[in-house]
Amino acid sequence: MHRLLVDTVSLAQENVTLPKDAAHHLNVLRPKPGEQIELFDGKGRTRRYVVEGKSIRASGECSTFAPPAVQVTLFACVTKGSRWDWTVEKAVELGVTRIVPVLSERCIVRLASGEREAKAERWRRVAEDAARQSDAVWLPKVLAPVDFPAALELVKDCGRVFVGALTNPPPRPLLAAVQCESVQAQKSLGLFVGPEGDFTPAELEALLEIAVPASFGPTILRAETAAIFGLSVLMGAVHEIMVQYSPCKQSLYSS
Repeated sequence: MHRLLVDTVSLAQENVTLPKDAAHHLNVLRPKPGEQIELFDGKGRTRRYVVEGKSIRASGECSTFAPPAVQVTLFACVTKGSRWDWTVEKAVELGVTRIVPVLSERCIVRLASGEREAKAERWRRVAEDAARQSDAVWLPKVLAPVDFPAALELVKDCGRVFVGALTNPPPRPLLAAVQCESVQAQKSLGLFVGPEGDFTPAELEALLEIAVPASFGPTILRAETAAIFGLSVLMGAVHEIMVQYSPCKQSLYSS
């Protein structure tokens, strides 16, 4: 079923006038008369509509979904061009609730303060497309890029943050680290992934004061691969924990 992102007010209407972007997308899809589509607001609400010529009419009531019971933040150093778009897209598909683009000392990408919000707007559109295609009902919050010191302050607000890092002695594998950190008691978790050139020693030292080091395997992963590998492991563990500890046997979403 085709899905379109609209504002919350539109979902209360029986006959919706689609915003420009959604109307253009629907026109590209060329739905047949009588075909059903789904509108969602990215804030947990969805509703089905039926196409009637150039207009759409509600064919059901609005459904509301609770926000994720565990908030998961991806802290990732920005990579070049389409690699970062791909990271945002896949992070949305995996169900993150917040994406924090980080500019560390060894990042290849450099953005002046005046460029950052414009970049964030582009990445939000990437996130919207990913949510639409992946049947997500909640849009993650995509922040404007922050410098490494500012990212550390945001890390402190998360219950547990895991960071891919080479330490001596070697850290536990990520899955083992997650399982050993009593994350079932946490309402917010995070994953921090460094840049192509890795963290500087000073950055890693500061990060390990507030984050849990973990191994991402025996090989060296590209930054974007590390982000999605780490999220896959973390989100899988979150789903398993929520099923295990929820009396209703639900997974990521609270009742």
